[in-house]
Amino acid sequence: MDQILRTASALLGRQLTDPVDLGGSRRSTVLRCRTDAGGTVIVKAFTAEPESHRAFTAEAAGLALGLGGPELLAVDREFPLLVMADLGTAPTLADLLLGSDPKAAERGRLAWARGLGRLAAAGATRRAEFERLWARYDQGLPSWTHEPWIAQNAADLPAVLAAAGVEPAPGLAAELARIGTAGGERYFGFTPGDTCPDNNLLTDGGLRLIDFESACFQSVFLTAAYCRMPFATCWCVFEPPAALADEVERTFRAEVVASWPELAEDACWEQGMTEAVAVWTVDLTVGLLPRALPEDAPMHRTRRPVPTRRQLLGHRWAKAAALPGLPALSGTMERLLTTVASGWSAPTLPGYPAFEALSPGGRGGS
Repeated sequence: MDQILRTASALLGRQLTDPVDLGGSRRSTVLRCRTDAGGTVIVKAFTAEPESHRAFTAEAAGLALGLGGPELLAVDREFPLLVMADLGTAPTLADLLLGSDPKAAERGRLAWARGLGRLAAAGATRRAEFERLWARYDQGLPSWTHEPWIAQNAADLPAVLAAAGVEPAPGLAAELARIGTAGGERYFGFTPGDTCPDNNLLTDGGLRLIDFESACFQSVFLTAAYCRMPFATCWCVFEPPAALADEVERTFRAEVVASWPELAEDACWEQGMTEAVAVWTVDLTVGLLPRALPEDAPMHRTRRPVPTRRQLLGHRWAKAAALPGLPALSGTMERLLTTVASGWSAPTLPGYPAFEALSPGGRGGS
């Protein structure tokens, strides 16, 4: 920590003191530090592992675009480390969804969807700029824009299924190859990447995103799927009220239609969304099923309430089993449900706590 403070102080040209550890991750240490002028800044230092280098480059390049995150104050490519403006201690969307105020949670979800949609649309014409920024901060790994992770997941899925004793439905490989990038580069927009409920602050000035470690350009449908699933790669997953879920998706869609008018066509939208949900379901299955087979565990180390691995997998598989137009994927998900999930006896996911308190006649009632 002393080395982080010394490096960040030299980078800014002002003394930083009183570091407070904000948690970070296995890839980074995040500190709130006091400046000699009496204010505070956020210092984020990255570890030496390869994925940390990609995360640093993505965060530096993504924040340098100036679209929705904190102001980037300084970057040290060699450490690697960056310094950001401090956005304060406003609640996150996760705080609201796990809280007890349904109105605040509803406003937060809509603000989150609106902000993500605007971010995707605003960045639609800035891909070349992002590529130049990536080259400036490059640490030797490609961005997720160029990483063939969807194809790699499709290639890895058969072995994951075999380890669980599940035979894929006929035609699954060809079906996944056809899905490709869920809309392709025709609808590429900017995303911070990890657009989960805890990676934002709902400030008085509106939604501000705070994690750009996976920033890239990708199919706008892959971001939109976070509205429908909800939260494709996240731990904070419960069952949202149906009416609110529809409104959240409409809110996101209304923002991106300005840049891609074709997305106003229902057939185009539904095909892209179906493929995106399929992509993320395969991603979760490949990444999480090997860990869920030997034992169940909470999806977050400290936050509660939180679903378990097996709860989340069963929930995703049940949704994907009903996807239209993808019979091989749907069939494979059914096999996972009957062969694997049925033996887990994991309870179904309840609703988000913020909406569970509503009366039966309210928006979140059953």
